[in-house]
Amino acid sequence: MSLSDSDSTVSEMPDDVWSAILSVVQAGGGDLPAGMAEPWRTLFAPLCRPRFVVGQLGQSLDGRIATASGHSHYINGREAIVHLHRLRALADAVVVGVGTAVADDPQLTVRHVEGDHPARVVIDPKLRLLPDAKLLTRDGVRRCIVTMAGCETRFDADIDIVPIRPGTDGNLPPTAIIAALNDLGFRRILVEGGTSTLSAFLAAGCLDRLHLAVAPLIIGAGPFGLSLPPIDKLDAALRPPAQVYRLGADVLFDCDLSR
Repeated sequence: MSLSDSDSTVSEMPDDVWSAILSVVQAGGGDLPAGMAEPWRTLFAPLCRPRFVVGQLGQSLDGRIATASGHSHYINGREAIVHLHRLRALADAVVVGVGTAVADDPQLTVRHVEGDHPARVVIDPKLRLLPDAKLLTRDGVRRCIVTMAGCETRFDADIDIVPIRPGTDGNLPPTAIIAALNDLGFRRILVEGGTSTLSAFLAAGCLDRLHLAVAPLIIGAGPFGLSLPPIDKLDAALRPPAQVYRLGADVLFDCDLSR
């Protein structure tokens, strides 16, 4: 598929296509209708399966997710933000690290498309999150805090506290986090950020897909979107098969990491 092809544009999805995708997911997952047009079928079929873990990242051409001062609203355009909300609507749970939760205070809700809000999960090993964080808002959606086993909790009883034993490196293993979320009934999981959280899930081989939205923007300095263990030769680099789509002025890479 070439980016010059009109059917590579996924910005303006017809309402009936989105309704069909939502219906499949809300019914428990499965195959999309055989007659669904491209590129919707190719892009969203993997996200209609009963179980998946997808990572999402928006960045500049030079791989930055914010300026040196931390300003990040917004690197990507409206179409990429709408796509992110579609991913949330297809997920049972959306996961962020405590650094993102503290710095950005995100709502993690579905506001730009039709669909249900996912459960909100924050990975907070040392319980740094404040009780008034927006993602802990009481709105009928499940809220979960993944923390280090043995930490004393100070949150409302209606918030799920998920204790995880640290690995040998002192961090919470992504594989254990996914298993614990599966035990809570979350089968379709969106890992939304930030850098250390998404990178940890990618390095651990826990992502089935990565949706990477690249904006035509050069920031020049600031944090990068991904940071993985160093490699000596390019033979060891990740080279996932990828489909490429337009999201307005942005370019979306749908990377297949399931292999």
